[in-house]
Amino acid sequence: MVMASETQFHVLAVDDSIVDRMLIEKLLKTSSFQVTTVDSATKALKFLGLVDDIASEIHQEVEVNLIITDYCMPGMTGYDLLRKIKESKSFKDIPVVIMSSENVPSRINRCMEEGAEEFFLKPVKQSDVNKLKPHLLKSRVSEEHE
Repeated sequence: MVMASETQFHVLAVDDSIVDRMLIEKLLKTSSFQVTTVDSATKALKFLGLVDDIASEIHQEVEVNLIITDYCMPGMTGYDLLRKIKESKSFKDIPVVIMSSENVPSRINRCMEEGAEEFFLKPVKQSDVNKLKPHLLKSRVSEEHE
């Protein structure tokens, strides 16, 4: 059993590329985050219990402190996932970070306007992951005030 001086933050990482998923998982674990990875936005919604046609109980057991998602994925994009999360009563305050290999200013602006906390260009680096902690601490403080 690992004893941590502070409660571990749980990050849900969403990317259709196995290589990118493995990289982000490694970077997050290096920073002592608990990580769950899924390969699509639809699976992320299922994990969170936000899928309309499936009565999922899993979301009541799982506390996610941050979601980091690829922008460009087949089916539902990271932008669509961001919007679904921000429209949800129970998850709207969870910080969402978007990743993309394409530096498209209009895409970045659209995501930030929709509520993304950060927009990282791939490949994600340790210095990017280091920027996540303030967002996690901010979300934890807002949870404690409720």
